[in-house]
Amino acid sequence: MKIADIKIGKVCIPLKKTFKTALRQVDFAEDIIIKVIADNGEIGFGNAPPTAVITGDSQDSIIAAIRDTIGPRVIGMEVDNLEQIMTAIDTSMLHNSSAKAAMDIAVYDLFGKLHDMPLYKLFGGYRNVITTDLTISVNAPEEMVRDALEAVAAGYTELKLKVGTDAALDIKRVQAIREAVGGDIKLRLDANQGWAPKEAVRAIRKFEALGLDIELIEQPVKAHDFNGLKYVTDRVATDIMADESAFGPYEVFQLLAMGACDLLNIKLMKAGGLHQAVKIAGMAETLNVPCMMGCMLESKVGISAAASLAAGKKIISRADLDAAVLLAEDPVVGGVSFTKNQLILPEAPGLGITDVLGWQEIRS
Repeated sequence: MKIADIKIGKVCIPLKKTFKTALRQVDFAEDIIIKVIADNGEIGFGNAPPTAVITGDSQDSIIAAIRDTIGPRVIGMEVDNLEQIMTAIDTSMLHNSSAKAAMDIAVYDLFGKLHDMPLYKLFGGYRNVITTDLTISVNAPEEMVRDALEAVAAGYTELKLKVGTDAALDIKRVQAIREAVGGDIKLRLDANQGWAPKEAVRAIRKFEALGLDIELIEQPVKAHDFNGLKYVTDRVATDIMADESAFGPYEVFQLLAMGACDLLNIKLMKAGGLHQAVKIAGMAETLNVPCMMGCMLESKVGISAAASLAAGKKIISRADLDAAVLLAEDPVVGGVSFTKNQLILPEAPGLGITDVLGWQEIRS
């Protein structure tokens, strides 16, 4: 089976509610969907959501990178030679991690289909069901309480609260939510780089003094501030997770060597796909640093790929794979299925995806 053609398209999906973080506000998920077509007609699906404030990748840059640089490198290559294809993708150009991830995911999908194996088994097959949290956007405390209670009523036992816009108000937000949901619900906070190091320490110590029982704090400081991240990690009792700082394998190696964080958030769009994400998981496992599998605002194509890796690897003990649940529509046929807060991995080959409805091809 050889790669014969690559088609690039997109879907635009409205969100159920406006998604708000310390970095951005979004009402629609715009996802680049690619189809890597083999010479026998088999299709591998990949995706890349433009997330310029995190990855630096825009819709136009993703399209151009795949069409003009990455795609031509892999045309004609044997799908069975996965290492050769991944090397071609990784060395095709610097940066452009989202475009690389889209190609990587689609090729892995084809590889799974070639060998009649679901990807979660290819990655280790540790489990076939994973539990995800649900993200609560940053808003006024009363609105966040309402959203949190709705999530708990829907069956979610782990909530990821977006904070980082105002440390004093963040304390009020989290305190109100803890009082509303009770002590049995796990609360994770994501500051999205919104605090300065000393500010973060003060806020987190306040959470601790109030007995709010926060499971972890994600990316409290700027992504490039590895020393600041270590400063926070060393001075609080609460576990600190690196997200935007933990971009790809090289950055993760630096973080782990410094002891700058307690946990890692792996995202395919940062890492450049599954191939690189496996390397991150391997380093983390070597040092016994637990990982979360995260996502951007993407369709079920990317969620299925991320869930496949999370299900395959024991070291990935947490999941923040709620993006498809936040969308008002699901155009993806097949892939993971959802039951309350659980994602069930498909037993069909590859990602288990057969079609993406409403896919609009982009022609050069």
